[in-house]
Amino acid sequence: MQTTHEPLEIGQPVSPTPAPRPLKGTPGRASWMALAALISPALVLYVLFVIYPIVQSLRFSVYRWNGLGPLVDFVGLDNFVEAFNSPDFRAAVLHCAIIAVLSLTLQLPFALALAVILNQKLAGRGLFRTMFFAPYVLSEVVTGVVWRQLLRPDGMVDRVLETVGPLMPGVSSESVQEFIRPWLGDPGVALYSLFFVLTWKYFGLHMILLLAGLQGIPDELKEAAAIDGAGRWQSFRYVTLPLLGPTVRISIFLMVIGSFHVFDLVWVTTKGGPIGATQTMATYLIDFGFGRGRFGYGGAVSILIFAISMVLALLYQRFVLRRDVEGALT
Repeated sequence: MQTTHEPLEIGQPVSPTPAPRPLKGTPGRASWMALAALISPALVLYVLFVIYPIVQSLRFSVYRWNGLGPLVDFVGLDNFVEAFNSPDFRAAVLHCAIIAVLSLTLQLPFALALAVILNQKLAGRGLFRTMFFAPYVLSEVVTGVVWRQLLRPDGMVDRVLETVGPLMPGVSSESVQEFIRPWLGDPGVALYSLFFVLTWKYFGLHMILLLAGLQGIPDELKEAAAIDGAGRWQSFRYVTLPLLGPTVRISIFLMVIGSFHVFDLVWVTTKGGPIGATQTMATYLIDFGFGRGRFGYGGAVSILIFAISMVLALLYQRFVLRRDVEGALT
């Protein structure tokens, strides 16, 4: 049945448009109270275990304090000046930077290559994924103790090199003996030996992250590239790698920040030795600050570590992660 609408005559009063009713999902006072009740426990824990320690460290950093008695010996910024002038602290920062650079140039490509391989239809790929990810599950203490025994003089690594080396073409027993070093006792190779252990421990995490990113790329795009005549390398370079960009950038961020925070594995394996060759900022903080009873100086070093990490994180988010964050918000 068709209905007709009479035209509105000129001068006829128009009924006011009713005000829109509030949406059902609009939070009221009760909802805000429930939200505050849910957030309060996490907020209290964050204040107690994050904000309060930062404030206390900042307070201790302007005193010369051994951890006992009241804070009476005010020194201002002397602790910070001493840390900046300390060659040991500068060396610790340099070691962290070297680990970060090596992670980006060696660990990341290695994890990406394994992720690409294990993303293919291979027999037993689930077993390989678990095997490569397993080292990340181990604690840093266990990893450090195990590799300290493996890399000790005349340990398992040396035994394997002495056994397998002469079996390779063009390699003699004498050349193998010249290659073998005190891996954790030689200042020239200790940091790189430690980086090998760090790579063995953490590359599985980045491999899983990159593998998850690869599995999120639709196969239709690769098929379309193949139809257009793109080879495997061209498909990877122009399709896979750009779409994997957000995951790669997150992995880079985790690598860099983790390199400046590494402590447990270094402390258990070398304690920053020999003669400071593997000292990181965190081990320097424990050794020179708390190990020697200089809690005020340790507080200053902790503030410097926090500031360096914060600046790196903000700069990386501003210039690298900005596009990813804006895409997520819009």
